[in-house]
This record gives sequence, C-alpha cells and structure tokens, in this order.
Amino acid sequence: MTHSGSYEPTAHFGLYTPEQRARRDASAWTWVQGVLAPVQFLVCLISLGLVIRCLVTGQGETAALVSVMVKTALLYTIMVTGCIWEKVVFGQYLFAPAFFWEDVFSMLVLGLHTAYLLAWVQNSMSVRALLFLALAAYAAYAVNAIQFVLKLRAARLQEAQHRQSASDALSLHSGEHA
Repeated sequence: MTHSGSYEPTAHFGLYTPEQRARRDASAWTWVQGVLAPVQFLVCLISLGLVIRCLVTGQGETAALVSVMVKTALLYTIMVTGCIWEKVVFGQYLFAPAFFWEDVFSMLVLGLHTAYLLAWVQNSMSVRALLFLALAAYAAYAVNAIQFVLKLRAARLQEAQHRQSASDALSLHSGEHA
C-alpha cells in the first residue's frame, strides 16, 4: 500500500488494481476527462495554426494571443478535473504512482502556460516572444499528451491480456471437469 492507502499497480494488475478500475469505470470524472482531452487537443491544433500564421505573416495577432488563453483555460480545467479523477480512482489528487511521471511533466506544461499568462498580463514580453513561449508550452503539452496516450494504451493492452488469461483459465478449468 502507498502512504495514501491505495494499492500500487503491479505487474499482475497492470495500471489499475481491480478496485481502482471499478472506481475509474464508475466515475463521472472519467467521462469528463474523456471529453475534455480531445477538446483541448483540437483547441491546441487551432491555436497552433493561429500562432504559426501570426509568426510567419504577422497577421492575426489578437486571434493568436487569445487562442493561447483559451487553450490555457482548458488546460487548467482538465488539470483540476484530472486531480479530482485521480483522487477518486487512486486516493490522492496528484502524483499517484500509476501516473507519477505524467503528473510531473504536467507541472512543466502548467508552468509554461502560466508563464505565458503572466507575461501577457504584465505586458513583459513582445508579441513574438509570447508566441514562441506558447510554442514551447505546446511542445511540452504534446509530449505530455503522448505520455498519457501511451500509458492508457498500455493499460488497455494489459486489461485485454488479463481478460484473455482469465478466459483461458476458465476454459482450462471447464475442460478439466468435462
């Protein structure tokens, strides 16, 4: 058990213990994360296009700057709801062993987006510098998104293997009694 009272994932269980998987599947926060993640990705792609357009052509400055604010608001929203989800599933708001490194990198992503907000509010950077800061934040976000996608894909594969092993064991057991 961890200090928070939840079980750590093991090779036997994969990313989630059976209890954690049940809490994940029963939580409305799982659905919320499943909706917000692709919405944030789409907004990021749109904003990325606006930022690159502004950097290349000098046009659409306001749209580019505001789009980063929208992306940042979505990031904050998904981080707060993600913390609630992590608490429901793993018993702690952040840095649950199953998502420790993803959460660590999320802090970098938040830091870069927050630096953008502060620089924008304080008018302490040129528009060009702000947009390059946004690109750095988006690059970190892309790495973090890949971390989560790979982790969730591995979890699905482990769950499928676990179901197959259970099915094979049941078939073997049924065959012994025939």
